[in-house]
Amino acid sequence: MNRTMLLTGLLLCCCTILTMGQASLDVPAVTIIKPYQLAISTTKTTHLIFPHTIKSVDRGSREVLAEKAKGVDNILLVKAGSLNFPETNLSVITTDGRFYSFRVVYVSQPAALSFSFSNDTSSSSHLSYFPLSANKAILEQLAENIAQKKKMNLGVKNSKNKVRLQLNGLYIRDDVVFYQLAIQNHSPIRYDTDLLRIFIRDKQQARRTASQEIPLTPLHLKGNASIIPGQSQQVLVLALPKLTIPDQKFLAIQLMEKNGGRHLMLKVHNPTLLKAQPIID
Repeated sequence: MNRTMLLTGLLLCCCTILTMGQASLDVPAVTIIKPYQLAISTTKTTHLIFPHTIKSVDRGSREVLAEKAKGVDNILLVKAGSLNFPETNLSVITTDGRFYSFRVVYVSQPAALSFSFSNDTSSSSHLSYFPLSANKAILEQLAENIAQKKKMNLGVKNSKNKVRLQLNGLYIRDDVVFYQLAIQNHSPIRYDTDLLRIFIRDKQQARRTASQEIPLTPLHLKGNASIIPGQSQQVLVLALPKLTIPDQKFLAIQLMEKNGGRHLMLKVHNPTLLKAQPIID
């Protein structure tokens, strides 16, 4: 009797521990994306029109032929490579971070040949891992907003012959830093830009030592820096990957005048970069 009661108690204790352990597990939520039904044939081309630029395409089978339309980045042309191929799938990722899933079947005479996804997100999902630096649509929107922001007191500027280049704002969001720049032409002579360069350079160069420069490519550039008419101002917003700079280096933003000598360069040091204001939704 006592032995039976003891075994029963041990069994209840083990069940309780197992139940508590299962309850403490952090199980991630899973969203099932329902695929679109896509019928294609060998004799007709199907057009998939997306609201943003196509970033990548994955075909479940070589029997599905897919390529971007010439001259545009948001239209995918799809066609069957052979008759009566087995059902397969197609996946598309666009630059706004959205994922589209398709179940593809062969049909000799498809009922529809053109599909627009501009207002339909029922079979797509935003990718939680999609970095901001690769999300063109959001970069454009953030740059547009930053261009309207008031000037910060950063003290980074350079002037020559009545033309000034000035850093007016620094903002950060995830893996991207936005630089708000102002180009002011207080002269009557138009400023024609030959080159806009961004790079990291050593503060001091030893004699007989080659200059060490690391070029940087903007993720996005808002504004027109090519021509600044006389007595006018242009606002630019540069989006660059997030970075910090060693004390012996600086970030250079260089503006070169075409057929002229009014070359300008901003030197942005690490303490200035640390003043970047976070962008909050």
